[in-house]
Amino acid sequence: MRFIGAGSRPGRSQVDHDRVFTIPNLLTVVRFMGVPLFVWLVLAQKEYGAAVVVLAVMGCTDWIDGYVARRFDQASKLGRVLDPIADRLALIAVAVTLVIADVVHWLYLAALVIPDAVLLVLTLSFFGGHPDLPVSVVGKVRTGLLLLGTPLLVLSRLDTAFSGELLVAAWIVLGLGLMGHWIAAYNYFWAILRKGRMQQDHDGGAS
Repeated sequence: MRFIGAGSRPGRSQVDHDRVFTIPNLLTVVRFMGVPLFVWLVLAQKEYGAAVVVLAVMGCTDWIDGYVARRFDQASKLGRVLDPIADRLALIAVAVTLVIADVVHWLYLAALVIPDAVLLVLTLSFFGGHPDLPVSVVGKVRTGLLLLGTPLLVLSRLDTAFSGELLVAAWIVLGLGLMGHWIAAYNYFWAILRKGRMQQDHDGGAS
């Protein structure tokens, strides 16, 4: 089974509908709700095992909602905007939580936030909102790696015989994820510039 683009039907292009109440959008909302639950489990309860379960559920919903949307023609314009926002919120909120819990250094958070902050400023300056760009393969792989590496890192905090191995594995995966994060940000940067300039030229010509 394909992990990227799973559920796509050969010969059928994806159509983003105007629907709001769809299963993929519901799963995206579940991902949003998982963020405060994770924060509470780590910071208030120190329940790292339960926090890993929450991360696993959030990661699964990220894949399942895309599969359902493509397989059952439930892709929506709202979901196209909400899904990447949910991913960013989850990754950044989890990173902030782990910094506060002294699991990761603040530099990890900075490596996540800086590219997104640059893209946000660029997007707002050109479009004033969502740029409506397709998610790149690098971006999808990056998200998958970060969603995999984070629970491994949290698991390494548990007092087990494999804590050291889990810590090494977590940082290998997270390191690859951060590399993909910056590569994806570089590609999005130029894509936003191209689309923004084309829009400005079009608006200028229309006037």
